[in-house]
Amino acid sequence: MKSSATVRAASAALLLCASGCVSSTPDFRETVSEAKAAVAPAVVFIRVIYNDTESGRNRKGIASGSGVVISKDGELLTNHHVVDKTSEIRCQLADGRSFPAKILGKDKDMDIALLKLDMPEGTDVPIAALSPRRLEVGEVVLAMGAPWGLARSVSMGIVSCNDRFLEDCGDYTLWYQTDAAISPGNSGGPLVDTDGFVVGLNARGNLFGDQAFTIPSATILEILPDLRKYGEAHWAWFGFKLQPLEDFKRNIRFDAKEGALVADVEPGSPAEKAGLKSNDLLLSVDGETMTARFWEDIPAIERHLGRKEFEKPCKFKIVRDGKDVEVLVAPTEKGKVEGEEFACERWGLTAKEINRFYNPDLIFFVPEGGVYVSGLAWDGNADSCGFRDNDIIVSIGGKEVKTVADVKAAYEDSMSKLSEKTRLPFVIMRRGRRTTLVLDYTEDTEDEEED
Repeated sequence: MKSSATVRAASAALLLCASGCVSSTPDFRETVSEAKAAVAPAVVFIRVIYNDTESGRNRKGIASGSGVVISKDGELLTNHHVVDKTSEIRCQLADGRSFPAKILGKDKDMDIALLKLDMPEGTDVPIAALSPRRLEVGEVVLAMGAPWGLARSVSMGIVSCNDRFLEDCGDYTLWYQTDAAISPGNSGGPLVDTDGFVVGLNARGNLFGDQAFTIPSATILEILPDLRKYGEAHWAWFGFKLQPLEDFKRNIRFDAKEGALVADVEPGSPAEKAGLKSNDLLLSVDGETMTARFWEDIPAIERHLGRKEFEKPCKFKIVRDGKDVEVLVAPTEKGKVEGEEFACERWGLTAKEINRFYNPDLIFFVPEGGVYVSGLAWDGNADSCGFRDNDIIVSIGGKEVKTVADVKAAYEDSMSKLSEKTRLPFVIMRRGRRTTLVLDYTEDTEDEEED
């Protein structure tokens, strides 16, 4: 049995060692404080006035979000959905100064927008630095912004997953998932690592605050030059969908060890015209291997294909029925991913152009495009006459409808003839079947609502 003196000596030695370890390790609170101090001055509270036409009315709404300044001339990043359909944008810096801002560029696919503060020449603003470094699972991160309109807010968490694939949330993004609280209003604010760098832009959260999703800075930096130069990200479009070789949720597994499966080819697309087919196994494009074992591998391939030069043939190496085949596919520019819209207030409906990317279910019925009902005023004229959301407008008053301009012309014509008639026949398509509805706009439900 050891003597008490020996035990006391050993304990003292351990305490000295522990004391030395603590003194050589930076205080965690200090690390977090320094990281916050490096970025917080560049975080902005964004207030917008936006145009709301979804309910068959022209309305103005007020919303808020967050952003982060990234250049001395006042460039700042936020989410596309924060500034979409806005008529006015105003930004408040952490020091209380506020400036109007304009949109330099935006991309709906990646939910990114680049703004510029409208400030007097020579104005000095704090900036934050973006880092393309890939975060590791378990890293501590800070989410900054203005949740619920509460500016200068900071929450802390860890990276729960650094390669989260979210279906129906854009083809090009592999998200960071964190448990740092991100609430409404945090959108567009920065995710910050403990070194004080912006490692992503917060875009999605939930009311419970236990799951939040962030666009990595490395992904943003890929399209930032296009946003600055062109005002949009110029994505190439081939017109096919990819599927990984393994899908645990759907119990799907293919025997191939490399490549990605062509799941679907859109009619009339460059891929279809070149002869690409569903169930082809894509091995490479222009000599570069394209392998997607899991869904998490798909966004990188989509971004790679999306950066290809328009109209320039790309050599696809595929396997079809066990044989190697080469196909040349020349992509076109993807263009808009959401159609134009127009609120017909007296009618009580909003008409919107069908877009193959925004309305894949509707484009099935009208491959050449058309117009559909995207919003209805509750208990308004169209609603009362049997119109429903997603009705495809085939004709109005016997005249074919192909674009929103056709609807606008019909609406303005009907408004100029209110003293003569207030009923108009519509041919609509609902779930693939055509029917005729008569719109009675005798009552001015717009005025009634305002009263």
